[in-house]
Amino acid sequence: MARIHRLELQEPSLVNRHSFRVRFSEVDAMRVVWHGEYTRYFEDGREAFGREFGGLSYTTITDEGYYIPIVKLEVDYIMPLKHGDTAIVETRFVNTKGAKILMEYVIYRESDMAITALGRSLQVFTRVEDNEIEINTPEFFIKWKEKWNII
Repeated sequence: MARIHRLELQEPSLVNRHSFRVRFSEVDAMRVVWHGEYTRYFEDGREAFGREFGGLSYTTITDEGYYIPIVKLEVDYIMPLKHGDTAIVETRFVNTKGAKILMEYVIYRESDMAITALGRSLQVFTRVEDNEIEINTPEFFIKWKEKWNII
């Protein structure tokens, strides 16, 4: 019998929950959410997280002189969402020691709180001036962690 891989979520430091409604344009010919839309849902979750926990929005990070490209993305599809479903993306910041941002995601169908997908993204800091990876943790990120009592 085949074993199904499932992401094992880590203990988050901060959590944001953001609800959304599945639009018709997000479903495929099978009338379920097309698999690529989950990446967009994760993005929406990261943006909502950045608004709630100010200082980690894309605009703020760019203003600090950095970009944060995704270098790794994982998704486990558990059960489909359908057009008209209301769902919740739970975005979980997982603290790490390095100059990186690790987020994990749980997408729930709101009607029964069934888990429909799990995900994880890893972002690194690159300098706006030369697009090189920043090895040291940026000072603004350290201050942000201190503000939220993460370090």
